[in-house]
Amino acid sequence: MSIEIANESGVAVPEATIVSVARFALDKMSVSQLAELSIVLVELDVMADLHERWMDLPGPTDVMSFPMDEYDSARRPDSAGAGPALLGDIVLCPAFARDQARKAGHSLLDELHLLTVHGVLHLLGYDHAEPEEEREMFGLQNRILAEFREARAEAERAEAQRSADDKVLGAVGLDESEPPQSGPTPAG
Repeated sequence: MSIEIANESGVAVPEATIVSVARFALDKMSVSQLAELSIVLVELDVMADLHERWMDLPGPTDVMSFPMDEYDSARRPDSAGAGPALLGDIVLCPAFARDQARKAGHSLLDELHLLTVHGVLHLLGYDHAEPEEEREMFGLQNRILAEFREARAEAERAEAQRSADDKVLGAVGLDESEPPQSGPTPAG
């Protein structure tokens, strides 16, 4: 799966985790490993321009999704047997998301993760215009985010355990970086 990210927002964010949550969401939705996705982080004025041009709404917003025009909407990329697909672009605005994160009481990164999953679901054909659609999309979004956080926490625990194990092995001379010594070395 190819996921390109470009940060043109001027806000420093850990881009690798945004790619990770997008990849996690696409995997959860069984999207083909041949799929391609682009994520762009932009400034407020760029997002405002896109929002006005494409949605006919004033001012900036947090996330916009632009599915590829040649995408066959009759065959969603998360359906069984889906082949290669150019999914489209997700545009995020960290400056706008920062205020939302503050109001929601969580970090900017948590907000960007949420918006990335939201954008992925839009690219896959999900919407929230009607109450039933909203329940389905937001329920799926929340489940994917919870599973992502759980998987990330488990990976961090495993890494901490590996690090602790390496320290113990190193202390007793069994680390893998140096072969064990078999007695004193003769002086030369």
